[in-house]
Amino acid sequence: MDYFLYNDGALHAEDVALSQIATAVGTPFYVYSSASLLRHFKLLDDALQGMDHLICYAMKAASNQAILKLLGDAGAGMDVVSGGEYARARAAGIPAERIVFSGVGKTRSEMEMVMRGGIRQFNVESEPEMRLLSQLAVELEQIAPITIRINPDVDAKTHAKISTGKKEDKFGIPISRAREVYALAAGLPGLKIVGIDVHIGSQLTELEPFALAYEKVAKLAEILRADGHEIMRLDLGGGLGIPYEKNNGYPPSPADYGALIREKVGHLGCEIEIEPGRFITGNAGLLVSEVIYVKEGEDREFLIVDGAMNDLIRPAMYGAHHEIVPIVEPAAGADYQPYDVVGPVCESGDTFAKGRALPEMQAGDLIAFRSAGAYGAVMASEYNSRPLVPEVMVHGDQFAVIRARPSLEDIINRDIIPEWQ
Repeated sequence: MDYFLYNDGALHAEDVALSQIATAVGTPFYVYSSASLLRHFKLLDDALQGMDHLICYAMKAASNQAILKLLGDAGAGMDVVSGGEYARARAAGIPAERIVFSGVGKTRSEMEMVMRGGIRQFNVESEPEMRLLSQLAVELEQIAPITIRINPDVDAKTHAKISTGKKEDKFGIPISRAREVYALAAGLPGLKIVGIDVHIGSQLTELEPFALAYEKVAKLAEILRADGHEIMRLDLGGGLGIPYEKNNGYPPSPADYGALIREKVGHLGCEIEIEPGRFITGNAGLLVSEVIYVKEGEDREFLIVDGAMNDLIRPAMYGAHHEIVPIVEPAAGADYQPYDVVGPVCESGDTFAKGRALPEMQAGDLIAFRSAGAYGAVMASEYNSRPLVPEVMVHGDQFAVIRARPSLEDIINRDIIPEWQ
């Protein structure tokens, strides 16, 4: 459930008409519902009640500080994958002891920044990374708490570009080498092993891959404890999917996911960490765009909108589906017709949907791309010198711009022409 509903014939975000925001901010823009964000967080938090746990929001899904502060104030930690994300999380007021640092390519400068600023744990992904972290910890006279990310060779049955737990993926240590690598970590100065990390992918729509991975993690935890390692935390990753299409089934519920965690690893007495991103923000955000032209093609009609692939790249990159709805509620029994919904960028890939059924549209009409809260604004660019899309957050009957649209002057003035030109 989200809080984007038609009210008096107009699509609202909570109690604010989206047309009102469009008038104030211009299009295209992203809009987030704070009530939806908190509801999704609470569903996961409730699912893990009775277990010692921390929900570390995977902020790569949507990293605006207003979102981070909202979730942090509700008790969330953060899963960061770069020094920049760490700095954002701290700027949003997230305590260092609630931040975990993931990522396959942590640099020395990022590690040093995080060590100096404080961290809950490093989720280490390779032996070279482990050795570098050990060296740095010794230099800084600190102890770096670590989990080691295990690659369990489990097929998440998701899109190939967001699968992370198969042996051919770049992430983690092969589970077959886990004991060897944990022994290495135990012998390195400046490191303290605190647990195991696993993450098998994103947008999972079945529980079976989670079950297979968590069974392997549970067995490994018992083996490592027998080897003398302290395994007090299990970072079980994220990846729980969301519904992108109407009438196309629903992913597992948070309650079922929580029950699976209890079943597979609850007996170990470990603190549980999970790293949801898309589940929290995906259906809590929309991209709102205006129709520029309705263009007659040879055998189709094109709906040309002012949003583009640089604003929402998921359809071009992943072939992703987003429901597209008009801001004005269609009348009962309204006729629908197919449109190819496209943007103005000079790429054939700048296509959001082909043959999408919509009521008759005209220039100036507003549409909304649903389920755009995750991997939307964070992946936006200024391709074609188009300004980054502004972000707006709604709270009840209030809304605020949480990232402004830069002016063309802002964009152009970032360039530096050398003195010798």
